[in-house]
Amino acid sequence: MQAEAPAAVSCGAGELIGRAVALIFDVDGTLAETEELHRQAFNHAFVRHGLDWQWDRAVYKELLRVTGGKERMRSFHARLQVAPPLPDADIAALHRIKTAHYAELIETGCCPLRPGVTDLLTAAKARGQRLAIATTTSHGNIDALLSQALGTRWAADFDAVVAGDDVRHKKPAADVYLETLARLKLGAADCVAIEDSRNGLIAASRANIPVLITRSMFFRDDDFSAAQVVLDDLSELAGSKQKTEKQPHAQ
Repeated sequence: MQAEAPAAVSCGAGELIGRAVALIFDVDGTLAETEELHRQAFNHAFVRHGLDWQWDRAVYKELLRVTGGKERMRSFHARLQVAPPLPDADIAALHRIKTAHYAELIETGCCPLRPGVTDLLTAAKARGQRLAIATTTSHGNIDALLSQALGTRWAADFDAVVAGDDVRHKKPAADVYLETLARLKLGAADCVAIEDSRNGLIAASRANIPVLITRSMFFRDDDFSAAQVVLDDLSELAGSKQKTEKQPHAQ
């Protein structure tokens, strides 16, 4: 595995965003504060499956260090030190129930995009920048969120959408970002990754992509010292002067 790349020289948020050819977005916590809905959906699945598990916010915050819903459930069960581990079929069934309930929660409209996200997407499109998604969540979860927030044709605005199931190793491995760069046919320096967690920061940094952090509910206290820029939310970009002309770096 690649070593984590050192942080590049810091620059302003507007400059960082404005000079990019492509913006690559994480989803959960970055585009919307979805993690609380994921937590509720997991607990719903546990009840439906007859398990006496209950993840409160403190437990879930700790479990979020493990990327991937199925992996998270396996990790929690291992902590209980109860043998044998849940069969793969049970994990898959739990995940199906959880995913379906998450989509139901999203469809209520209770989880809007975070402040500044829509404005940044609109401004990036107006500047001719390319948009991409690099996430550990599933395609179904991405579609549930963005169909509600941006409309059912949201995918037409993104040149690459890479989910956790598309790569061998999830964040903090660099796989999802390397695959996104390959699909975009761009170099790392052409892009900016927009993340909310340390695992996401490490993943993008291992792919040598500069990172802008937008702090989220569950990851506000993470160490973001390797990021180029750290913001409370993307509405802080509104007052930043952003360059409108960009030239791709040589491959």
